[in-house]
Amino acid sequence: MIPEDEREPVDGGEASAPVAGESEDIGDDGGVESTMDGPASVGTGAAVVNGRRVAYRRAGTDGPPLVLLHGAGVDDGALSWEHVLPELGRTHRVYALDWPGHGESDDAPEHSVAAYRDVLVGVLDELGLESVALAGISMGAGVALSFALANPERVDRLALVSSYGLGRSVPAGSLWYALANVPGANQAGYAAMGSSTTAARTGLSQVVYDASTLDAGFVEAFRERASRAGAGAAFAAFQRNEIGPSGRVETNLAGRLGDLAVETLFVHGTQDPLFPVAWARRGAERVPDASLVEIPECGHWPTQEHPGVVVDAFRSFFAT
Repeated sequence: MIPEDEREPVDGGEASAPVAGESEDIGDDGGVESTMDGPASVGTGAAVVNGRRVAYRRAGTDGPPLVLLHGAGVDDGALSWEHVLPELGRTHRVYALDWPGHGESDDAPEHSVAAYRDVLVGVLDELGLESVALAGISMGAGVALSFALANPERVDRLALVSSYGLGRSVPAGSLWYALANVPGANQAGYAAMGSSTTAARTGLSQVVYDASTLDAGFVEAFRERASRAGAGAAFAAFQRNEIGPSGRVETNLAGRLGDLAVETLFVHGTQDPLFPVAWARRGAERVPDASLVEIPECGHWPTQEHPGVVVDAFRSFFAT
């Protein structure tokens, strides 16, 4: 664990006594108090894993721990989970991690499901969390699934949103492989999306069902991240490790779903253009204790396209 004098406080607060069993500090004005009358406010913190900073956002001080894992591209814990984090913070201690090379986290030498699974182990150990409820979206869901299979004793419940890792190839895999392996291709794409909110919304239209319905604040947050120097570099490295020239993926856990020893919720948009809803349907059939929420008129980003549906599904699933 992090020694007491080396912990990072939540934004705006001086280091104070940690919540029992955890290693990060909650500043007095860091804004993470949970109330049943309204959404919990959100603070920030960091764990140190293998000498590198792994940032997270935090909401709630009471209830069981829930860890949220974001997806790829220019995603981070704030972007995918901005609606879920404060709402679930009413009843849980919620952590939304930034993967290495994403958000406010340091970069790392390797980007893959296996590498991120090891990062998750390190973060949980640093925070003193022996077992948690776990939720992931897209790439993060693939990591969550891999972690639950490898460490069933550390996962109380599992929610997989638009999950990677449930099939042997992805529809756009060959294109992703090419973009990741042609120097400058990914960077040019993100720079274009970062040039204006119109361009950002156009880029998002490739992954969501109807980009015109997306909240303007989310589109601007996406644009800002796409405009950063090095945007998408971690994802390109992930693609090179995970996707072959034919579109086949390195991480296909579909054949192991019958071994999953934790209650699992699948959430999937019926018009997901990246990972077909058939993956989630098959997953719900194969996992011994599983349920499925399909969201009509929804693409790959349910937490932004239909956040209320996801929040309601999570509340019900993680409360029982």
